[in-house]
Amino acid sequence: MVKVPAGQLPDMRLVLASGSPRRLDLLQQVGVVPVEVDPADIDEQPLDDETPRALAARLAVGKAAATALRHVDALVLGADTVVACGQRILPKAETIDEARSCLKLLSGRRHRVYTGVALAGRTTASRVVMSVVTFKRLSQKEIDGYLATGDWQGKAGGYAIQGPAALFIRALSGSYSGVVGLPLFETGQMLRGAGYPVLEIMDT
Repeated sequence: MVKVPAGQLPDMRLVLASGSPRRLDLLQQVGVVPVEVDPADIDEQPLDDETPRALAARLAVGKAAATALRHVDALVLGADTVVACGQRILPKAETIDEARSCLKLLSGRRHRVYTGVALAGRTTASRVVMSVVTFKRLSQKEIDGYLATGDWQGKAGGYAIQGPAALFIRALSGSYSGVVGLPLFETGQMLRGAGYPVLEIMDT
């Protein structure tokens, strides 16, 4: 974790509209510390014929906007991650059967991970970052072993790249942090564009 020196603490209040500990950890990694974590409670079901990219964008914007209603004069950051094989949107696995189905589908294939990021409140902006992940072909023993860890619970596509499933990843093209849950480069650029100060290491 990168600590922000006292003299660099921002005057602007940043609220994270996500209960994901991974997103909070990623922000803290680059010295961005929200004053509050206030998850939004919105319907995350895809609309009819909605593409994975459109779903990621809509949910990120919707989460940021919903939480912003409770935080006047704050900058609110929302995000959502969608895993897709082709145009098929995979669920955030809640049961072991859902997770098993996802892993069997992803085995030996490339898939896309879309993470939407949105700001609401004092300013509005949004981005969607797409990454391509390639899985090795998984044996039944590997699938069963991963399911036994419980690491799949609540994860889009039934896996988390930062956990034991890293052993399954043959290749990744795009944003590693985006696959984890928050693309740091794009998020940093959006925050700076909104006037939120970030560490000088973000200067390019």
